[in-house]
Amino acid sequence: MHLFRHVPTTADRPVALTLGNFDGVHLGHREMLRRLVAAARARQLPAAVLTFEPHPREFFAPDQAPARLTGLRDKLRLLADCGVDRVYLCRFDYRIAQMPPSTFIERILVQGLGARWVLVGDDFRFGARRAGDYSTLTAAGRQHGFTVESTESIRAEGIRVSSTSVREALASGDLGLAARLLGAPWSIGGRVVGGDRLGRELGFPTANVHVPARRRLPVAGIFAVTTHGAGPDPRPGVASLGVRPTVTDSGQMKLEVHLFDFAGDLYGAHLQVDFLHKLRDEARYDGLPALVRQIEIDCAQARDFHARLAA
Repeated sequence: MHLFRHVPTTADRPVALTLGNFDGVHLGHREMLRRLVAAARARQLPAAVLTFEPHPREFFAPDQAPARLTGLRDKLRLLADCGVDRVYLCRFDYRIAQMPPSTFIERILVQGLGARWVLVGDDFRFGARRAGDYSTLTAAGRQHGFTVESTESIRAEGIRVSSTSVREALASGDLGLAARLLGAPWSIGGRVVGGDRLGRELGFPTANVHVPARRRLPVAGIFAVTTHGAGPDPRPGVASLGVRPTVTDSGQMKLEVHLFDFAGDLYGAHLQVDFLHKLRDEARYDGLPALVRQIEIDCAQARDFHARLAA
């Protein structure tokens, strides 16, 4: 997959295109991408995605924007797994926010991307004041020579699949439902960085997976997880995602993963941590001995969960 960090002034070739934020790349997104790839192959065009950075809601109201389900690297990995050939990152700024729908179509879709076939969701809006919609695109397609199609919302277990519904499932601790809406477990990817080695001193060494300081996360607590990247096979373990109130008052989110029955150096490795089951919320304990006793309980419960999963 080719990543373009801006929209070109002039397209190098026509594409089949879909556009949106694709936060989480959930089942609804996956159905859109399936249709995109099928249409692109039938027309012998690259399957292209136009996505925005930052998320428009982060741009307009950063303090009120929802937590992201996926960081950029994870989103790109998921798009590639769905067969996308090209991803164009469009920087969302005042220029884009104030661009009328007709200008967006002409400069971005037609001139910059060479769109010949365009797929959008049934609730897609674009342009200044969100004035553009499916009918706007359809009329422009007749003028500029591209075809427009739309997809209806996908429902799973009676729920409209959306990034919001996934966030709600995660916030309630129902990671199983979140995984069914996403089509895969919710995960975080990142590089293993140096830590304070407290886990090793307590008898539970951890891999400290880097989480950008400014990234807001949709969950916190202690989880049974499966980790990819620590060898050829996925490895079970337990993870803490939170601010570690017993050992620090920094308030900074940390992801620490203890891999069961693992001995090795993971510094610098890139891990993908799949969150399978929430064991409990994060808590403050009265000293390290109490914390160690709770970690022992967490590990036992996580091992039991993985054993039942494998049975």
